[in-house]
Amino acid sequence: MTTKKLALAALFISLSAIGGMIKIPLGIASIALDATPALVAVLFFSAPLVGTIAAFGHLISALFGGMPLGPFHLMIAIEMGIILWLFAKLHHAGKHRLKWVAFIIGNGVVAALPFYFLLSPAFFYAAVPALLIASLINAAVAALLLPYIVKASGGSGHAS
Repeated sequence: MTTKKLALAALFISLSAIGGMIKIPLGIASIALDATPALVAVLFFSAPLVGTIAAFGHLISALFGGMPLGPFHLMIAIEMGIILWLFAKLHHAGKHRLKWVAFIIGNGVVAALPFYFLLSPAFFYAAVPALLIASLINAAVAALLLPYIVKASGGSGHAS
C-alpha cells in the first residue's frame, strides 16, 4: 500500500468518525452516518480496505454513542466490515443496483439477526426498523455524493 493510499484510507476513517457524531435519533445511540464514508470509499479502494474502513468507522461511532451494546460492538464492526466488503465486491463487479440492496438488507436486517439469539427477540424486532431507516439514510447520502466525487476525481470509479 502506498503512502498516498494509506493517507486516503485514514481520511475516510476520519470521515467515518465525523459521520459517527451525526446521530440518527432512532433509539439506539450508536446509529449514525458512520457508514456513508465507507460506501463512498468504494470509488477508491479494494473490498478488504472498504470493509476495514467500515469496521473502524463503526467502532468510533459506537465510542461516541457511549458503547451501549458493550463488547457486542466488536461483533457489529466485523459485520459492518463484511457487509461493506460485499458492497465493494458488487460495485467492482458492476452490480450497481444489487450493491445497494445488499447493503440495506445486510446492515438493516442480517447484521441484527445475532441479537435475536444473544439478547432477545424483542431487541431484534425493535432494532430492525431503526437499522433499516439508518441504512437507507446512509445509502441515500452516499448515492447522492458518489456522482459528484466521481466528477471531482476526474471520472474514476463507478458512481451509479
